[in-house]
Amino acid sequence: MQHESKLSVVNFSLRKAAGFADAVGNKEELLFVTGLRGFVARPVLSGDDHRADKHKMERFLHTGRQMVATVYAPISYGPLPLLAFKCTPGRTPMLAAAGALRSVDPDRVVLKKIVLTGYPARVHKSKAVVRFMFHNPDDIRWFKPVELWTKSGRRGRITEPLGTHGAFKARFDGPVTQQDAVCLSLYKRAYPKWPQDTAAFAEV
Repeated sequence: MQHESKLSVVNFSLRKAAGFADAVGNKEELLFVTGLRGFVARPVLSGDDHRADKHKMERFLHTGRQMVATVYAPISYGPLPLLAFKCTPGRTPMLAAAGALRSVDPDRVVLKKIVLTGYPARVHKSKAVVRFMFHNPDDIRWFKPVELWTKSGRRGRITEPLGTHGAFKARFDGPVTQQDAVCLSLYKRAYPKWPQDTAAFAEV
């Protein structure tokens, strides 16, 4: 059809095959077979929540749980089944997962979560001096609007940098202890890997 030779961001619903015991990692190279078309892809795996507009990136394809694999691939039209094979040198390709075409949607947002951790050096009730999260005052000022949280469930904010080695003062909604860990969550949009051999799509 008119647009089937063009590349876009394609999302597939995916579930790990019952007889496949090995792990399937995020951005791991898989052979995707969709109908008459087969291509090698490195999918970004994310959660399958219809109510969310942003989706958390997953590190592995979990057994018994449906997930979404996002790849750069030729535009396709549903209904379209998918078989994903894991190819190991010297071994026969094994069926790793199966699913179907979900959508052709480059606006689907997949977020990678990163957690920075620091430790209270001095504590006075709900105030603390936190170290080892940053290494210079400029980073502290940049991330000052981001909310802090602790392993014990406290929420807090950065008030000001302290010194030149990355320590800062923070205030929390309750008492904290020196045994606690202070965390800061950051999110970055994740994109699938661009296919190395785009000429293979043109030959299909």
